[in-house]
Amino acid sequence: MAMSDKIMNDKGLVVRHNIIELVEHWAIALSGLLLLVTGIFELPMANRYYLTSLPGLSWSGDFITSLYIHYVASVVFITAAVFHLLYHGILGEGGMIPRRGDLKSSIEVMKSFFGKGEEPPFHKYLPEQRLAYVGMAFIIAMLILSGLVKTYKNLYAPDMSLTLVLWATWIHNVFFILFIMAFVAHIGAILLKPNRPMIRGIFMGTVRLDYARHRHPLWIEEMEPRPVDEVKMEPEPVDEVKEEIGEDPPPPLSVVSEEAGKEEPNKEP
Repeated sequence: MAMSDKIMNDKGLVVRHNIIELVEHWAIALSGLLLLVTGIFELPMANRYYLTSLPGLSWSGDFITSLYIHYVASVVFITAAVFHLLYHGILGEGGMIPRRGDLKSSIEVMKSFFGKGEEPPFHKYLPEQRLAYVGMAFIIAMLILSGLVKTYKNLYAPDMSLTLVLWATWIHNVFFILFIMAFVAHIGAILLKPNRPMIRGIFMGTVRLDYARHRHPLWIEEMEPRPVDEVKMEPEPVDEVKEEIGEDPPPPLSVVSEEAGKEEPNKEP
């Protein structure tokens, strides 16, 4: 559970993401979208499909302009991705790390969308969210690494090994397609009816409390204080009891029985 998670009963809302998490999410999302668009423009597609004739897109047919914008967007993209890893790593937040049974739970969730069975109770994140997070993280990592190789070749090493450049180009192109597919899948998943209440969290950082209680009860339980009658009362130490009553505690039964056997005999009158 993140430190910022909080129930606001007076407003009927739950804080799901703080301002830092929202900024890093939208920095990655918007810069990633710009990388997709400029990556397509670097191919001979803008002129071929008359995109240059659209208002504000006359620059799209210029390879160098698209490449420079691509570089600027990549700086924001890489910075936000690295910050995300360091920020949540330092805080020790592992809510998005996959857990055992996530694949099975994800299948149950998919089946429930079609009326077959019911969803299990969830924590803050759904099992399919955790699996998708790891998949997207791997795609982003491969795009960054291959992109850095291509950028280094363009700026500093034009005579770089042709084999290395070809490998970097193919990896970048393949994961470019996978990134598009993952991006579309992400948008499609959030538009599903059971997931729509989470859209508010993406923009505002909060979700409705009734939705969270219904679908994320395990998360709500982590934030709500335990009832007093459920708190295990530990017995007080004997020394503390002694100090409170101001006298020694009663002797053990074994001592009492020994003293009883030493009673003085009855005296004759």
